[in-house]
Amino acid sequence: MPRHGVSSGQGRPRSGREQTLDRSLGAPSLRLLWMGLALALALPDSQVLWAPAGAHPLPAQGHPAKFIRLAPQLREAFSWWNLTCPACKGLFTAIDIRLRHEDSVARVGSMAIKMCTLLKIAPPAVCQSAVQLFQDDVVEVWTRSVLSPSEACGLLLGSSCGHWDIFSSWNISLPAVPKPSPQPPVPPAPGSPVSRVLFLTDLHWDHDYLEGTDPDCENPLCCRQDSGPPPASRPGAGYWGEYSKCDLPLRTLESLLSGLGPAGPFDMVYWTGDIPAHNIWQQSRQDQLRALTTVTDLVRKFLGPVPVYPAVGNHESTPVNGFPPPFIAGNQSSHWLYEAMAKAWEPWLPAEALHTLRIGGFYALSPRPGLRLISLNMNFCSRENFWLLINSTDPAGQLQWLVGELQASEDRGDKVHIIGHIPPGHCLKSWSWNYYRIVERYENTLAGQFFGHTHVDEFEVFYDEETLSRPLSVAFLAPSATTYISLNPGYRVYQIDGNYSGSSHLVLDHETYILNLTQANQPGATPHWKLLYRARETYGLPNVLPAAWHDLVYRMRSDTQLFQTFWFLYHKGHPPSEPCGTPCRLATLCAQLSARSDSPALCRHLAPDANLPPVQSLRPRPPLC
Repeated sequence: MPRHGVSSGQGRPRSGREQTLDRSLGAPSLRLLWMGLALALALPDSQVLWAPAGAHPLPAQGHPAKFIRLAPQLREAFSWWNLTCPACKGLFTAIDIRLRHEDSVARVGSMAIKMCTLLKIAPPAVCQSAVQLFQDDVVEVWTRSVLSPSEACGLLLGSSCGHWDIFSSWNISLPAVPKPSPQPPVPPAPGSPVSRVLFLTDLHWDHDYLEGTDPDCENPLCCRQDSGPPPASRPGAGYWGEYSKCDLPLRTLESLLSGLGPAGPFDMVYWTGDIPAHNIWQQSRQDQLRALTTVTDLVRKFLGPVPVYPAVGNHESTPVNGFPPPFIAGNQSSHWLYEAMAKAWEPWLPAEALHTLRIGGFYALSPRPGLRLISLNMNFCSRENFWLLINSTDPAGQLQWLVGELQASEDRGDKVHIIGHIPPGHCLKSWSWNYYRIVERYENTLAGQFFGHTHVDEFEVFYDEETLSRPLSVAFLAPSATTYISLNPGYRVYQIDGNYSGSSHLVLDHETYILNLTQANQPGATPHWKLLYRARETYGLPNVLPAAWHDLVYRMRSDTQLFQTFWFLYHKGHPPSEPCGTPCRLATLCAQLSARSDSPALCRHLAPDANLPPVQSLRPRPPLC
């Protein structure tokens, strides 16, 4: 497979300034710097990891946010205030050569721990555990895909010194079959059968959750055995969960699943991943497999014969976000995870689905006549998947496979639902734009898209690519089961055109249910999962087709009361204490229109006089990538 940006190590004679830099830093420091850059990608930085869920502007996607925030600290740490472009390129040529000849991953790791601590990427204990967990995979990836000196210096010094774009553009191939004329979706006739689909996402079970511990500890995840007691002035973690950077105890997931009765019965379940907790610096494969089997058994126990169709989340692997493409073999492959998933989910999935699940973590099946379900492994689109630095061009051939599935469904006259974890608008640009193109081509076939990952309640609208004005599809982003960060636990139920000949299989409405933690954690109280809202009723929607969501965004632009309702529900009934003013409101609304990553034109009509920055800089940050 192609390897992007590998430096040859060749270059001109080095200047005195470059030699002075090399002597002062030395080879260990060069490797330390390189591993520090790798950690910036691999580790969640504190500004993101510990931030409350809300609308937090992002820098433009072309310069990954974590690197941009660390660049000034790197310059300061190494006294690079006067670093010139030629010196930078000479330095990174040396890094390239020496990293390739480093024979001790542990030595690189020990220096990376110092870098992580120096730059305050995380607390020292977290730095040590995280480096030890990530170091083998990160060094393997970076030695396969080392940035060219021009790219690295473009990152640190700006575009005048080089171009930072290691994720080059690419295109999938669409069949020569002409696209049928767009057929506007038609709601079913009154009285038609309706299916109820339970949607679960981002459960994040914390095996070490402990009531009474500090919910505001220094570590990235709290309410745990290692969090310690809270100060006397603050209460400890609640029994059922906590409004903080905490995940859920198993009893809360049991309460959720055992209390589904009023929301059912269900015809099937879509479950889009993120099973383990956010203690990503100390996880092992054994931990991840325990979470997979424990929670799968729990879902099967309470849902019985109802078919469950899962998708792979970014937290299922360890190191987190580490999903190598299938051409990576041996111990560093994802075989250990996909094989365990196939075994755990075999009662729900047919042989054809288990086959591709074992290869790449994605599959397709037919849950009922006339409907094809496609479960995508969205980790192959993820900006945080460091394995894509080797090659990000349609990893695992998944998008090309998706095109084949959609074309076959179009030929049969079937409708398609797509489920996945990371929403398409949060993906790498080329992947996102190719997916957008596929959605437009098969708009008549695609009846529903369902994702999670952001932990909040939102959506992404797709438009025709020619004018970006005709809404043609919508991706629903359902809220999380976990409280992380400062949210009520929740789940979603979709009402879908039912199982009958000629069904459109379109979403007709959706309902969101929550557990109010304030009430549940009162002394002597018992948990009560309640309906938070129904979409059509609350927002006054004529239906839940793409045009209705488009219109809702523009109604919220001018109706601040309606937007505040959305903001309250966006956070599952527990919004941040800070008010969401005009910039926050525009950022949030723009994100609902942004199913295509890094596409400024998508919000051009939202606030034409507001001089909005590029759309990616307006997208609210998910609580944790």
